[in-house]
Amino acid sequence: MTMAEPAPKAIRLGTSGWDYHPWQAHFYAGVPRRAWLSHYAGRFETTEINASFYRFVRGTTYARWREATPPAFRFAVKGHRAVTHERQLVDVADLIAKQRDAAAELGPKLAAVLWQLPRRVARDDRRLDGFLVTLRRWPGPRHVMEFRHESWFQAQVAAMLAAHGVAVAVSDAATWPRWDAATADLVYVRLHGRPHTYISSYGEDALRAWAERARRWRDEDRDVYVYFDNTKEEAAPGDAERFRRLVDAPDAPAGVAAATA
Repeated sequence: MTMAEPAPKAIRLGTSGWDYHPWQAHFYAGVPRRAWLSHYAGRFETTEINASFYRFVRGTTYARWREATPPAFRFAVKGHRAVTHERQLVDVADLIAKQRDAAAELGPKLAAVLWQLPRRVARDDRRLDGFLVTLRRWPGPRHVMEFRHESWFQAQVAAMLAAHGVAVAVSDAATWPRWDAATADLVYVRLHGRPHTYISSYGEDALRAWAERARRWRDEDRDVYVYFDNTKEEAAPGDAERFRRLVDAPDAPAGVAAATA
């Protein structure tokens, strides 16, 4: 029997959320709000769900989002702030299980779960190791850690994440430091905007540099998920579409891979 070839690695592109009123003037022009997700999923391959950071989203809601998107579409779910900001990764098995069970309604469309630590939380290896062990209770999606305190940006922390197959969020912003570590077969990029976090568009040179990084990571046999989080006004969808054109440029080694996995 011939072994199946592994699926090629892909660069998947989207924004951090899709339900933003400022976008209705252009991106959603003429589209009723009930159809926004379907419209969005016709333009991008993935989205990062922000609502799950602030509240425990119901399974029925995840199911509705699953049904509104095409088969190849992928979601990333942001871990609830009770895990990262309130309990700060300690004694969180019950909270992880609650979010896991509801998000299971996304089925194979759930690609990743992002756990974002606040800037005030400094490096604590024991705390992190205990959390990584607890994450084994949520198999299936890949897990991603976003650190905003520079004390975490160390080889020992990268090795710990790699041992568990957990990725680092490469989080670009004007108001906290960025760690470009690649610790898994996934690189998860969050582009929050510069010079004003959550607002500013990226210039052509910056987008070109990020497109080159994305291709390099993909060529290292890693999946790459890129989310634009400069969503407060209208920068994110425009930046995402410009980024796609740069990745798909004729002189690029390869284009954005079709999301078939």
